[in-house]
Parts: sequence; structure tokens; C-alpha cells
Amino acid sequence: MAKKPEPDRKLIAENRRARFDYYVEDTLEAGIQLLGTEVKSLRAGRANIAESYASAEKGELWLINATIPVYPPAGQFNHEPTRPRKLLVRQRELKKLASAVNREGRTLAPLKLYFNDRGIAKLQIALAKGKKAPDKREATKDREWKRQQGRLMRDKG
Repeated sequence: MAKKPEPDRKLIAENRRARFDYYVEDTLEAGIQLLGTEVKSLRAGRANIAESYASAEKGELWLINATIPVYPPAGQFNHEPTRPRKLLVRQRELKKLASAVNREGRTLAPLKLYFNDRGIAKLQIALAKGKKAPDKREATKDREWKRQQGRLMRDKG
């Protein structure tokens, strides 16, 4: 089956560690509520979502511990770099995610932060299940074997 082309996206930050630490079960695109200086900092291509997570609290979804550095030209009118940011999702999706986290012990891990084709900041969140240490070793073995296969095919080609 042919893979459908991805829309135009300007990637700002990617959480590459998430796919190593978690089994990604489902993904969801969420809007993110930002201040003006945060948007300017993102347009400069600076953000870190590696140590962050999403949390459903009081009927809202929040991005916790994501770092968007200050925008130097803003001076005293800057934002706090690690403040919690509200994620914008439909109520039905929020209930589904919150129930999976509470009932099944899943995690909401951010995968990518990007601007969509309309220039709006979006966050791709994953409903994920944590991996144990043996699973991580297995994933590392598989990745190295695939890399070795690629080398062999290229050399003997």
C-alpha cells in the first residue's frame, strides 16, 4: 500500500527518544496555545520537547516541561521558558486520552512540534506504553541488524 504524502510542515523540534522509550499506540495532532514571544522563538527554530509530557488536568490537556527559550529582542516582555502550555484538542479526544492514561496507565508523549501548511504551531502527541529494559535492548539489536543489512546489501549490491 502506498504511503500518502505528508503535508508541508516546518519541523521545529522532534522527540526522538520517545520512540525508543515507548511503544507508540496512537498519535494525535493538537494545537498549542502560545504567547507572541514564544511563536517568534519557535520561528527561529528553537525548542526542546525531549523531557516533556502531556497531562490531562481539570478537563484540559497541558504540555508540561517543554522548553521554548526566551526571544532576546523582546527584552522585559518575554515569556517563562518552561511554563505549562495548554493543548487544544476536542473534548471527545480529551476524554479518550484521559481515560486511557487513568485506566490503562498509558503516557502522553510529545513526538514532534511543527508549523503546519497554514503557519500554525501544532504538536503531535502519542498515546504510548512504556518499554522495559529488555525491550529496549531488543530494539537496539534490531536497529543494528538493519544497519548491518544495509551495509551488506550496499557492498555486495
